Amino acid sequence: MGWFRRKRSGVDGSRRRGDDGTGDGAGAAGAQAGDAPDPRTPWPDQAVPDDPHAAAAGFWATWAELLPHLSTALGEGDTERAENLLVGPVAGVHPGLQFSVDRGSRAIYALVVSSREDPELRPYTDAWWEAAPPDDAIWEFHDSVPPVPDPAGVAVNFAGQRFDLGDVRVVAQVDDAGLVDVAVHHPLLGEVDDFSRTTMTFLPLDVTLGERLAAQRLRRVETAVAEPDNAITLGELRDLVRALAGIPADDGDGGVDDGADSDGSADDDGAAGGYGDGGEASR
Repeated sequence: MGWFRRKRSGVDGSRRRGDDGTGDGAGAAGAQAGDAPDPRTPWPDQAVPDDPHAAAAGFWATWAELLPHLSTALGEGDTERAENLLVGPVAGVHPGLQFSVDRGSRAIYALVVSSREDPELRPYTDAWWEAAPPDDAIWEFHDSVPPVPDPAGVAVNFAGQRFDLGDVRVVAQVDDAGLVDVAVHHPLLGEVDDFSRTTMTFLPLDVTLGERLAAQRLRRVETAVAEPDNAITLGELRDLVRALAGIPADDGDGGVDDGADSDGSADDDGAAGGYGDGGEASR
């Protein structure tokens, strides 16, 4: 399991591995069965709900029905099947959202539903979060990707390579407004294709800062295939950005509303962070 296997809930043409075609939100029974659709079936258009609060209420009603099926899948170690059960319900909140199931920091499992800091999607994640049940011993809920305790201890299996984030080096430049331009280097970035290179440029930033703090403080992000001079580690980048944001150095959640911690290794399916789809992004 990992934060990095985020799925896009909708069917807007940017599918993620494991999307099972139930993203139109029609009926939980098909999702519960985990049946894959005929790949020749055209993707249906998905309507955006008019009322985020009603859509959120619908999700949590379905969540209660799905909990036994989720528990069975996760108990068998089948995170992919558990995530597939949630494709349709999350798309019912908004087809543009992404989500993941992972280890929790306070509970056994965590469900993250992310707007990727898109202001048009935030009302839907806000409503989803407000309607969420209290965290318990089994589940905790997050409306943005939280940071991990120690990014240097994270490894990501992606594009046939194992990216140890302890090997990432970053050059950071701070402007007068306290925003940060960064260039991200990993020794393997020169060995993968452009899409993988972009993904592995942005993903360490989400892991290190959490999605919300990264969106607030990072302005321009670039890939550095060759190791640059005067580079710092991801941990040092986090210290820098948190200091600029006035967040105490020992604040484990990065100062975000619901920050949780996760660690370990993950299999990524290509879901980049919420900065954009190109090799660089400007804020």
